[in-house]
Amino acid sequence: MIGDVESFVEYWRKVRGRTARLLDIVPPKDLECSYAAGKYTFGDILRHLPGIERYMYAETVRHRPSAYPGHATELARGHEGIQAWMERCHTESLEIFGSLTPSDLASKCLTASGTPITVWKWLRAMVEHEAHHRGQLYMMLGMRGLATPPLYGLTEEEVAARSARAAPRPAARPVDHAQRKL
Repeated sequence: MIGDVESFVEYWRKVRGRTARLLDIVPPKDLECSYAAGKYTFGDILRHLPGIERYMYAETVRHRPSAYPGHATELARGHEGIQAWMERCHTESLEIFGSLTPSDLASKCLTASGTPITVWKWLRAMVEHEAHHRGQLYMMLGMRGLATPPLYGLTEEEVAARSARAAPRPAARPVDHAQRKL
């Protein structure tokens, strides 16, 4: 349960920061590229997340209808435009989330589909939504051969190297990525 809105706002600021830093990794020529026709581009995802945060989640927790504007390039073009869109939407959302009272967090709001949900659970769903799309960004960057930052300071390999071993680990099998299809 989210009972302390100040802690949630600080946590959410860090979650979004881990996503926002990925914009700097995307080469400008790849911003509007996708891994397949009709699928999200990097730019689509990086426009979608702030738009859904501000105009769906932040509106609905105030008991207003969703006003999600979509993810079209007209909302924000290029790295600078997307960064400005992300910062504006996030700042406005943090103000809204920060104004929620314990009573607000315990109240019910309506999702975009009209389903009632407790506000704190809806905010938790927003974090899960962010993680889902951040995972897409990591996968897309990896498919382009671009290095991505570890989420919490260490890579999996670094964690394994620093971990005490209770039992021997099987050796990792080399993977020939050129032979594997998604």
